[in-house]
Amino acid sequence: MPFNYFNYFTEIEEHFRRARGTGLFLLSPLDWALIEAWKNGGVPLEAVLRGIDAAFAKWRSRPSRARTQKINSIAFCAQAVATEAQAMAEIAASSRRASPAPFSLEEVRAFRGRNVEMLRAAGQQDLAESLAALDLEALYGDLEQLEQRLNAIEDKLIARLRAAASEAELFEARLALDRELKPYRGKMSAAQLAMLEKQFLERRLLQAAGLPRLSLFYLH
Repeated sequence: MPFNYFNYFTEIEEHFRRARGTGLFLLSPLDWALIEAWKNGGVPLEAVLRGIDAAFAKWRSRPSRARTQKINSIAFCAQAVATEAQAMAEIAASSRRASPAPFSLEEVRAFRGRNVEMLRAAGQQDLAESLAALDLEALYGDLEQLEQRLNAIEDKLIARLRAAASEAELFEARLALDRELKPYRGKMSAAQLAMLEKQFLERRLLQAAGLPRLSLFYLH
């Protein structure tokens, strides 16, 4: 896993804002869920950035009368990102250049500490202890293994939140997703939509519970 991939979210957010040409723009829950789906699906960061550029280039090539509205969601770029990811699929992982880790061991400790306290405050004592017990000094030398350990704890947390959610809460979450996704459904495959729904629901459950993401991708 290239170290710079831990900047996945911030690089995509900043790149989309630059491509859109407006500094003040907040990504929607749908946008964040889509980025999470790309990250979890192994879509290379470079493919996402290229896809965003390609989508905006195609939009700008249209006659001005066809560009009456700005691109207001990363979902507009979904098909272009899928095309770029497919084009890069044969690139060997070894050809990617690793850059220095984007955070220090002290930053990882502080991130872990904040999340341990939030889990304890939410009554998730066993998960808090599992997180606190991770040997960060040893795992900092293998960030991919550390990320896998963090994901395993987060998966347990999300499974509990999903099991505790009422049918009404889950139904409302799907309605919210449908409302946001309606303009972009035609740009995504069934597999993309299924992954996006999963990420959107997980994000909503964690936010409703006031609980953090544990992945290193959320350190900054």
